[in-house]
Amino acid sequence: MADIDFTRTGVSGEATYDNFSCNVWSENPPTPDRVPADITFERQVYSSGRVTMPDGRRVEMWGFRDPLSSGADGDKPFPSPLIRVRQGQVVHTILRSGKATHTIHHHGLDPSTFNDGVGHLSFEVSADYTYQFSPHSPGTYFYHCHKNTVLHFEMGMYGPLIVDPPEGPGTLFSGGPRYDVEAIWAIDDVDPTWRTLNADAGLCGEDARLDRFRPHYFLISGVPAPRTLTDPRVVVRARAGQAVLLRLINASYSVLRMTFGLDATVFGVDGRGLGRPNSPWSRPIPIPAGRVLEMSPAQRIDVIVRPTRTGTFPVRMVFHDWVTDAIQNAGQGVAETRIIVS
Repeated sequence: MADIDFTRTGVSGEATYDNFSCNVWSENPPTPDRVPADITFERQVYSSGRVTMPDGRRVEMWGFRDPLSSGADGDKPFPSPLIRVRQGQVVHTILRSGKATHTIHHHGLDPSTFNDGVGHLSFEVSADYTYQFSPHSPGTYFYHCHKNTVLHFEMGMYGPLIVDPPEGPGTLFSGGPRYDVEAIWAIDDVDPTWRTLNADAGLCGEDARLDRFRPHYFLISGVPAPRTLTDPRVVVRARAGQAVLLRLINASYSVLRMTFGLDATVFGVDGRGLGRPNSPWSRPIPIPAGRVLEMSPAQRIDVIVRPTRTGTFPVRMVFHDWVTDAIQNAGQGVAETRIIVS
């Protein structure tokens, strides 16, 4: 790290509330202590993506595309493509340069400060940068831009990140429960009025009204409700007797209250397994059918259901305002989907 000049920060004089987030380090350094990777991913920012909502409105979304495998330049996946690794691997995520500065924060993991992707605490990527980390706890995570975090996350700049145990998919964590079917549900709400804001709105402490969040659309893994009831990207299909792992990511700015039409068990919270062999005090949490499971924003929960009979079982997600606790969109803030067992 001797080649990095830590004195060249973006803040001149005393850091204050007003300049903390917008005056960042202006350098784009090489990765400190870089070592060969076991697995590498590439991401490139896109803007002006679109999701067509059920009322016909095409809402702008931003995100990350994989320049190696996403296909044509116009391919703008939402949510951003999955990053999947194994516990203990050395992982490189390369953020390719774009028209503006952005970052990638691997949420819930424990990299060094330089590799944490929090712009105002490290730097914003203006050229290519390789983020390096090694996950030590299997579970469900996500990655997102951490420049103008509140706005850029709402614009769609996030994607799922899964850490498998060393033995790979099929087991939630070493010595933990096995599963036969897996679904990743990134649950989101969208306020179209935020699309009128400048990309740097509120970044320097000014009041951009980012405390006024009024979502009108509710999505599961990029699919807006009520299409979530039939879209194969969301609806889960399994056979009786199989274990179904639901990896839940609350990518919304609402408090989620969920109910399942089947008995469920929570085996992981925020990337930490419950009932691990070396943690006997952390026990799995049973959720009987119909009982509410609550999730706060950015929380991840790993739920396993084991259907013993055929049928169609509902999953209902209700979005509550985090201040008033009212159901969003005048009581219409609901997304539903199904688990179909044959």
